[in-house]
Order: sequence, then structure tokens, then C-alpha cells
Amino acid sequence: MNQIEVHTYSDLYKEEIGHLIVGIQQEEFNIPITLADQPDLNNIRDFYQVGNGNFWVATVNGKVAGTIALLDIGHRQGALRKMFVNGRYRGKEFGLGQLLLNNLFQWARHKGYSKVYLGTTEKFKAAQRFYEKNGFEEISKDLLPMEFPIMKVDVKFYVYHIIP
Repeated sequence: MNQIEVHTYSDLYKEEIGHLIVGIQQEEFNIPITLADQPDLNNIRDFYQVGNGNFWVATVNGKVAGTIALLDIGHRQGALRKMFVNGRYRGKEFGLGQLLLNNLFQWARHKGYSKVYLGTTEKFKAAQRFYEKNGFEEISKDLLPMEFPIMKVDVKFYVYHIIP
């Protein structure tokens, strides 16, 4: 039986998080990106765990298997970032992605968010279906708030309206 838990980020997970995220980006999706290209991952506490933002880690039997972050961009709005799940734990059998997203939604409601935005690459087709299934609506880039941090690889954008 696998023991699945979601934890608020601590430095205990830093190295495993970098390994997981960069591994998925490079090996699964052939995105030429390194850990050095992602300074937020070298300073998660000061980048994500400020204001009403946070970063979570899902573990399976004590090993990092997934991540998700909510970046506080002000005005009761957030940006969903760094949602990555090890391929072995995707889908309904483990429900790891759903568990992480539900955790983020619960936090956002509790903290008084009104909207959560996200950007994604064209390559993340399964992720797009997952977001849409969970109530995210695709929007055009010009509807993003000015504070939303657009990544170079982002070509599709979504918004989720938080219902209190």
C-alpha cells in the first residue's frame, strides 16, 4: 500500500523537487531547460511562500512524486505554477494531481482568492485536459492581469474562478 501525503514545502524536499521537475521537463517533453534556468526553484520559500502564496509537495512513501505552487500576484489573484507529477503517479489510480490541485483550491478559498490563472505550453495536452476538467476556462493572453508572470514557453492561458 502506498502512503500518499501532501506537505507544505520545506528545504528537506528541495533537491528532490529540482530533480522531479527538471526530469519531467527535459526527458518527457524535451524542453531545453535546466535548474539554473528556474531561479524560483532555488529559493522556493522567498518566491512562493510570501503573501498568500504557498508551495506543496506530494510524497509517495516518503519520496517526492508531485509539486504545485500558488504565486500570490495581488488583488486576490494567484498564478498556479510548478504543477508536476511523476508519470508513475498520474491518473485516477493514485489521484496525485487531483489531490494537489484540491489542496491549492482549498488554500485559495481560505485565503480569499477570487481567481487563479495559469499558463502552459502547447506540449502539455494531458495537463490542459486536466485543467479544463477541473473548471479552468481558456482565455486569451490579453485577459491576463498585468502581474501574471508569463513564461517563454506559455502559449495557452486559463483562469479558474474561486467560489467561496
